[in-house]
Amino acid sequence: MLAILAVLIFFMFRNSQKRKRDQQDLQSKVAPGAEVMTNFGLFGTILSIDEEDNKVELQAGADVVLTVHRQTITRVIDNADEAESDDVPMDDADEAIEPDDTDNSTPNGDNKSDNA
Repeated sequence: MLAILAVLIFFMFRNSQKRKRDQQDLQSKVAPGAEVMTNFGLFGTILSIDEEDNKVELQAGADVVLTVHRQTITRVIDNADEAESDDVPMDDADEAIEPDDTDNSTPNGDNKSDNA
């Protein structure tokens, strides 16, 4: 019983250290000019960082500049991430869908099931 408790504590400690290290790595990459993604799915380029107020100005479009909290930045987009997304094949959803010529109406005109 004590061994299981010790293993649980070990994994909890290890997991918290890993999360802390990942957060420090992310914050070291956050700098003006970096392309980032926020936790609500917004992509943009960092224009400036206000260390005192923990605010970041993101350029999301040509004339769109947003101010967000620094902790909302969850991912820095690297060139390697973009290369992986370019390798993903597109599915056939982009092709035009032709209308179906089958007639779905019942032969006698009422909406009753023919199974009865």
